[in-house]
Amino acid sequence: MILLDGKALAAKIKAETRQKAEQMARRPGLAVILVGEDPASRVYVNGKRRDCAECGFYSEEYTLPETVCQAQLLELIEGLNERGDIDGILVQLPLPGHLNEQEVINAIDPEKDVDCFHPVNVGKLMIGREGFLPCTPAGVMALLDEYHIDPAGKRAVVVGRSNIVGKPQAILLLQRDATVTICHSRTPGLAEICRQADILVSAVGRRGLITADMAKEGAVVIDVAMNRNEEGKLCGDVDFDAVALKASYITPVPGGVGPMTRAVLMKNTLYSAQRRQNLK
Repeated sequence: MILLDGKALAAKIKAETRQKAEQMARRPGLAVILVGEDPASRVYVNGKRRDCAECGFYSEEYTLPETVCQAQLLELIEGLNERGDIDGILVQLPLPGHLNEQEVINAIDPEKDVDCFHPVNVGKLMIGREGFLPCTPAGVMALLDEYHIDPAGKRAVVVGRSNIVGKPQAILLLQRDATVTICHSRTPGLAEICRQADILVSAVGRRGLITADMAKEGAVVIDVAMNRNEEGKLCGDVDFDAVALKASYITPVPGGVGPMTRAVLMKNTLYSAQRRQNLK
């Protein structure tokens, strides 16, 4: 069994990104908007600030009160859309319940949508047009490439149907000639379907969902989820110790997909800056 080391690969990607950013006339700029003070969201935003510093990017952070109204948030986004020094705009999700999340996503200029959530960019992904790649699914593909795991001709099973991970992950695997099945926590016969997977990706957010009897011998197992156990330690969907005995490759949690998500965000911001400076 080989661990897919996302931490090491993310560091390599960020170093390459910094090298390219240093050659540009203007360094890439990322604006991050946080509404409220959700502890998990705060951790993510702090991490993105550190990533920007590592990559030599300019960054701005806007922390808005949880009571902010839709119009105020949209006004901030509109101002950032117009800024020449901002290449990427990221609104940390989830938003408080009184805000219309889809309307907020739609308000971001698709050319600055480095999360790849805007319908224009999702559409480009679906039909295989060049553009931003969704951060977590693209991070998974980068891990497969780093370890020379070719999806072509393999049976891939994606457990999870979210717009952020499950659906785009299936599309990226399909584009690489895998035969893909999308499942979810309510799929009948889930264990049997998972056992057929050469590449098994779980992104449900349910601790212990994927057990050893659900993994094929020699499967590549990718755990995208971030949960906490009774002791408060981070863990994924996969029963790691048991499944690792059967897997050929497996991602740890933490240290697997998580760092890759943030690294791809930096790559997307660089890509946006390059396009906006006519370097692409």
